[in-house]
Formats: sequence, C-alpha cells, structure tokens
Amino acid sequence: MSLPVSPPGLDLFSLLPAVYRIRDMQLAQSLPLLTDLEQATLAQLKLLTAPGMPPLAADQQTLLDELNAKASRGPLQSLLLVLQEQISIVANNLDQLYDDQFIETCAPWVIPYIGDLIGYQAVNGIAPTIDNPRSEVADTIAFRRRKGTVLVMEELARDATGWGAHAVEFFRVLGDTQYMNHVRAGNHYAPDLRQWKAGLYIDTGFDRTAHRVDVRRVSAAISSAPREQGRYNIQNIGIFLWSLGAWSITECPATPAASGDGCYRFSSLGMDTPLFHKAVPPGFEPDDININDPAKPFNVADRLRRRVLCDDIQRGVGAHYYGDANSFLVSVNGTPLDPYQIRVCDLAGPEGAWANTPVPATYAAAIDPELGRLALPLAVGTHAPSVSVSYEYGFNADLGGGEYPRATGTNGFLVTDPAWVVPFPDTETVPRYPDLQGAIQFAIGELAENGLVAVEIAGSGIITAGPLTINLPAGTTLEVRAADEARPTLLLDGEISITGDSSSTAVLNGLLIAGATAMVPATPAPVALVYAPELKTDGTYNRLGQLKLTHCTLVPGWSVTPQGVPVYHDQPTLVAEPAGLQVAAARSILGAVRCSRTSTFTATDSILDATAPTAVAYMAPDSSTTGPSGGALTLVGCTVIGKVHAILFSLISDSILWSWLAPADDPKLWPASVISDRRQAGCVRFSYLPTGAITPRRFQCVEKSPNNPQPLFFALRYGYPGYCKLLASTSDRIRRGAEDAGEMGVFHYLLNPQREADLRVRMQEYLPVGMDFGLIYQN
Repeated sequence: MSLPVSPPGLDLFSLLPAVYRIRDMQLAQSLPLLTDLEQATLAQLKLLTAPGMPPLAADQQTLLDELNAKASRGPLQSLLLVLQEQISIVANNLDQLYDDQFIETCAPWVIPYIGDLIGYQAVNGIAPTIDNPRSEVADTIAFRRRKGTVLVMEELARDATGWGAHAVEFFRVLGDTQYMNHVRAGNHYAPDLRQWKAGLYIDTGFDRTAHRVDVRRVSAAISSAPREQGRYNIQNIGIFLWSLGAWSITECPATPAASGDGCYRFSSLGMDTPLFHKAVPPGFEPDDININDPAKPFNVADRLRRRVLCDDIQRGVGAHYYGDANSFLVSVNGTPLDPYQIRVCDLAGPEGAWANTPVPATYAAAIDPELGRLALPLAVGTHAPSVSVSYEYGFNADLGGGEYPRATGTNGFLVTDPAWVVPFPDTETVPRYPDLQGAIQFAIGELAENGLVAVEIAGSGIITAGPLTINLPAGTTLEVRAADEARPTLLLDGEISITGDSSSTAVLNGLLIAGATAMVPATPAPVALVYAPELKTDGTYNRLGQLKLTHCTLVPGWSVTPQGVPVYHDQPTLVAEPAGLQVAAARSILGAVRCSRTSTFTATDSILDATAPTAVAYMAPDSSTTGPSGGALTLVGCTVIGKVHAILFSLISDSILWSWLAPADDPKLWPASVISDRRQAGCVRFSYLPTGAITPRRFQCVEKSPNNPQPLFFALRYGYPGYCKLLASTSDRIRRGAEDAGEMGVFHYLLNPQREADLRVRMQEYLPVGMDFGLIYQN
C-alpha cells in the first residue's frame, strides 16, 4: 500500500469545503495572530508602500508578504500547512530513493556506500581532478569497463597526479623474434636512421625503437634505487610523468640582445631560456584524433625542440605549437607573423655572432626554441621594429608571479572594490598620471578618503622605472599589484623605497622586479631592489608597520646575464631596517634578505636565494651597529640557498637550508653556516640543516653528514625550468620527511609524494594479472 503523495503545488486548504474555509477566515479576522512587534513592523512596511514612495527592497517585500499571509491565515489553514509540509518531505524522499541508485544524482551521504559497493578505495585526493568523491567514484565505475587496458592506466595517471602522463607496454618495443600471428611490422630491430623522430625520442616515453630485454624490476622505488629500475621486458608497463608545467607570458616585448642587429630574446630579463609547449588535452587536438588514442608529444607540457617545431610549423594554421591560441606567437609592429614566414634554426653563439641569423628578403624571422632566441632580417640603415612575443616557459608551480589566478584565496587581493583600484596605465580620457610613480602618488592621495587603495598594473609587459618612493600615512594600506593573470616586469634604475607612519602597510603582489642595466650598487643608494630605510627623507623615523610580498620575484643578484649568471651576486634584494617592522613573503622568490634585529621576517612557500651556498641569504643589514644577526626568522615550506644568521628561529618547518662555510669565512663571525643566537626559544622541525647548524631544539630534522642523505636539485640557478625542484631520486628522508609525509622545501605545498601514492594505489586495481609497473619522470 503506497502513501498518498501530495503533488508539487498542491494546496490542501483549497480542497476543503467552502464553509470551513470561510469560517477559518472569520476566525483569522477576529483573533490577534501577530505579535506587537510584528504588527508595528507591518505598519511601517505599509507606510513605505504608499504612492510616491520608492519600491521596497527584496528582503523588505518578502517580509511584507510573510506578515500579510500570517495575519490572514486561520488556525485550520496553519494546521494544514504543517501537514502539507510533512507530505512534501515524504514525497521528496520517495523521489530521492530512485535518484540515490545512481552516482550522478545520489545524495552526498550515499556516495561512500556506492563506493563501498563497487570496492572503491579512497586516496588522498591531492590533484584537482580527483578531489571530488562523486566524480572519482563515477570514474571508477567507468574504468571498470576497460580494466586492464593501457589507456585506462594512462588516464588514471593523469587524473591521480594532475601531470602529463603516458603509459607504455614495454613488450611492444622489445627487439625479439615476433609471434607470426601478431606481427608488429613497424618494430624493426635496427631503427630507420632516415627518420629523425627515432633518435629524438629515444629513451623517452615516446620511444618506439627496439630494445634488448632488461631483467631489472620496473617497480624499483625511484627515490631509493633509481639505477636499479628496469624498463624493457614483457611484463613491464612504464608510466611516464611530466611533472613540470608550462606557464604563459602574453604579449611581452622581446628583449633586444646587446649586439642589436635584429637579435632578441623571449625572456623579459634578457636571458636564454628554453621555450615550453603547453599540453593539449587528449580529445582536443586540431587533428581528428580519438580521445581513446594514447598520448602524443603535444599532449604533455615539455621543452619545445627545434626539430619538432620545424616539422610542426610547416602545417601553417594547423600547427600544434605556433599560433594565437597555441604555445607561442611572434608579432612585428603589431602584426602576427605567418607560420610560413618563420624558420626554425640553431641561433647559438656569443653576442654579436649568433649562428644562422637571417638575411633580408628570405624570411621574416628565425626562431630557436631551445635557447629562447629570435632574429629578424634587418636591412642596413633600417630602424629596429617593435617585436612582441607570447610564449610558455617551464616551471614547477604557481610561484613568484605569473599569468595564473591570484585574486582569490589565502594570498588573494586585499582591495576588491574597483572604486579604490588605480589602474596603470591610466584608463581615463584625460590622463591623471604619466608614469608608475605618478600612479603611486595618486593612490596615496586617495588614502585620505579610503584607507585601503591599490595600484593595479595591467598586462605582462616590461616597465622601466626610476627610483620609486612610497610614503604611507598612518593606519593606511597600499597594494601595488599586477592584474589577475598578468605578470609585468619592473626594470628599475633605482630602488623601491618604502616608508610610512605607524600601523601602515605596504603590499607588493604579482610583480617581477629586477635591476636595469644602469642600476649599479652605490652608497647611499641603491641599497637593494626593495628598501625600507630606518629614516625618512626628512630625518624622522620610519614607522612602517608591515611589508608584504605575495607572488613576487626579486631577482637574485638584481639581474642576470644572457647565460643566467647573477650580475651582483653579493647584493641583497630586500633590506628592512625600521624597528618593529613585520616583513612577510608568501609564494615568492627572493634574493638575499637583510633585516634588523628589531624587525621580523616570515616566509611561507618561498625561495631565499643568495646565488651560492657560501653567500649570505639572511642576516642584519651591512650598516647595522648591533651585530650581524638579523631579526626573528620564521620559515614554513621554504628553500634557502645561502648562510643564515638570526637572533631567533621562531619556527623553521618543512624547509631546506642549503649552505656551507667558505674557506675565507671568519670562524668568529661564522662558526656555522646557520646560526640562531637564542637557542632556548623557537623550534626547528622536519627540516634539512647543514653541518654543525646552531639552532634551538630540533624535531625530526636531517643534518648534513657522511651518514645522512642530502637533497638533490635539478638546478639552483634562477631562470632554469627545474629551479629548486628536488630530483625524484632524492632520499625519502627528505622527499617524504615533512610533517605530512610530503617533501621538504619550497614545493612542499604541491604534495608530489602524495600524488605518487595516490597513483600507486589506483594502479594496483587496474593492472593486468602478472604485469608490473613503474613510474618514470621525464622532467
């Protein structure tokens, strides 16, 4: 027997005989159904609805309707409304019982039960693609239908890690006698040397040349025994992973080479940097390729090779890599170059002697993607054109500023009201300020009306500025930021000097700050790229309260040579002298830092790079008369390259301090490369420390010694794609030694080891019987 269910919109009171409804309305008119407060509120709302009055707000109109309904509703109607509400609840529950049979429509509380029914095993859910339990259980149901196929394992690898992935059954590239009922006609024991792809992709995930049998286990742990990991055997499956990503730069002026003559570099800092290509998701390729096909080289983010680009660019508008919506684009005088106007070649060579530079009347540009160089054919006596480039560069995370979302989240924008955002360049018809210093002064003037104002720099171009001065009134906050999904480069001819009165705050967000060619260390200025002096220009004390750097890069060494070598390797990028100043950096890349003993410095998910392990990354300013130790230091998830001397380590957690003493160091000044003057307070936990570090109490730390492992980095030079990234072969004591079993250092927040663990859990379920798999990193 089924319960009588009230259909949607049914009014039980309207089904009663009219005599009962009339009697109920008479009772409603004779009884005081509203309280005194409700009656007064109703009277006020009715006055607001008088003719000539503005319309009520939405919440006021809703309240008026509710009070009118309550005043005219009798006791019988009120009782039936209660019954009708319960009937509706029962009806909705019956409808939901059917929906709960399907993962797409079930209630959230049903998801674990469906997952348990199909044997779903929960994972950490680090990657965005698997942080939703509903979609993960739904994918599990779909994957079960293709269980044991290599394409499922490839898709699992992409979903579980969030990285580019490609799965390879190694028996397909074995150089053995083939079974005649399953002939692999393209698997020649000796590769065709006339095909360039065979040599270019050898020993990568896209290698298709034949190999001899490798009897080592493919499942050998990468971090513990990388050289013992085998590949080519019948039962082995390789999961190739591309953990580096491609980050975009849009319409940035190309940097002319020192020699001129139509030679340019893609990098806004004028350094050689390899171009990357962004990953095209499977199923979205320009060609008609089925989503069930295995990944191709353009489906993963990786370095853009010369030969690959040369082959691809000949497709014209069908190219995967060149074009407006693709990985890079070159525009001359505002006009994008046609792909057929471009030649790919090797532009290596010293300044003024680049190889293969084009000659006039041949083609419009020569590109070297492996060096990030660009050459135009210039006739004698012609003016240099305006060249802008859009391209992708390789890096490991959203760090140091870039064209990634920054407006929301923990480190999001402080100023959200557009009325108090000062745009640069100016968007008014009549310009209010000519340059960045003028925009800052205009914003400071606005602080009198609103204590929180921002200067927002649009685009990812290059801004050359002289010395910038910021002087804030008491209790105000000025945010100088890049627009969301933009990364402007500030090339300074002088320092950014920041001062203020009590309780004032200065914020730098999303900026790449470097010294221009003309910026040379001097006394008294410039002292650093960003400088908070002890005294203002009028001789009074600087009482700036806070200085925050979020998603910023203060280029280590101020600027770099074309080869990426720091120009002023011994110069600090940030100097903070005022007493009581609180300096905080988050998701930033900084050079050496100098903080006075009476200030504090806090860094989260950041890099402090003194350009060499024997240089000084953190200490007091050179002008300090109170000693060499800097202010209280807090590091959480950071990588520090260089020596550290602080009065107190308030907290150092999940960090790597990479330094050692130079032979010329004074043993009295530097008894160790990491020193905390106060050792009865503070804590160092889950971190890597150099030999003999003088610290407060430690917990679960690794100190450099012959018996202990050490971190292995891809690169320690700013500008390299693998900058401060740990190799997968780093010991688990470091790579899984953080508080949450993640890796120590700046990229701790990416939780890469947890992504690997998720993948291993998932792979065990879908692996064919008798097969074995291994994870192989490609970058």
